[in-house]
Amino acid sequence: MSEKHFDVAALGELLVDFTENGLSGQGNTLFEANPGGAPCNVLAMLKKLGKSCAFIGKVGEDMFGHLLRDVAAEAGICMDHLVFDKDARTTLAFVKTFPNGDRDFSFYRNPGADMMLTEDELPLDVIAGCRIFHFGTLSMTHEGVRRATCRAVGHAKQSGAVISFDPNLRPPLWDSLDEAKAQIEYGLAQCDVLKIADNELEFMTGETDFDKGAAILRAKYPSIRLFNVTAGAEGSYSYYGDKRVFVPSCKLGGVIETTGAGDTFCASVLNFVLDHGLDGLTEADLTEMLRFANTAAYLVTTRKGAIRSMPERAEVEKLL
Repeated sequence: MSEKHFDVAALGELLVDFTENGLSGQGNTLFEANPGGAPCNVLAMLKKLGKSCAFIGKVGEDMFGHLLRDVAAEAGICMDHLVFDKDARTTLAFVKTFPNGDRDFSFYRNPGADMMLTEDELPLDVIAGCRIFHFGTLSMTHEGVRRATCRAVGHAKQSGAVISFDPNLRPPLWDSLDEAKAQIEYGLAQCDVLKIADNELEFMTGETDFDKGAAILRAKYPSIRLFNVTAGAEGSYSYYGDKRVFVPSCKLGGVIETTGAGDTFCASVLNFVLDHGLDGLTEADLTEMLRFANTAAYLVTTRKGAIRSMPERAEVEKLL
């Protein structure tokens, strides 16, 4: 096994979420440029919890690309292997937030620089030198970056890393939902730790009952050792061995938007795995893990954006 230099390395999209932030004096909608992208959001929270992290991806050689690099580096994430593309622009997402905090996305990504990452741009030493390798499906939407992602996953597995996967389904970014399903199936077949949202579980199984949906996927993908389902305002579920734990969400009000909540949850779970491992977990362990993850995710929903909105460990513990 290779020597491990990073706790977590993540590959994928780094983008700007433009979120609604009131009206101008003329009555026009104002948008705030919030640095984000699910894999880097995960790393930002892990850094808050004291873990060493490296990001792998590509942005445009433009003002947004440099903003993203600077903000992520400011958060303590190793950005030494971020690639800048002189031709493709940094991906942008415009986010409409509904009264209940849910969102609708409009992506400017045709192409976006994150789609242009190639196999020969992968820092294989970083991938081999991480304890956990994390990825999602936005780096699986197009052939070139899909090949890079698959090579990275294979290299991480060969080097003994724990593989973490979050489908993070965004239907507008896929040519077809059948293709989305096929690539999510790839991720499910590769990972040791899964974070899947309730809508994604239903998408993959047709089941609205979480226990039935989880049972279907766990039977099909027995290599998933820690299977977590997030159910929004309801709470979260964890399935491990013959154990099943549910912890309700934190409901103290003040929710502004849900951007980054799932990533914060995911990071909190990975932090628990780094501290406790994946062997011999008890129901008490799983409950502790979900309580912390739910509370951290709640705190993010009371703020705008993701990378710059991650809570400190002390904030989570105080609320707990």
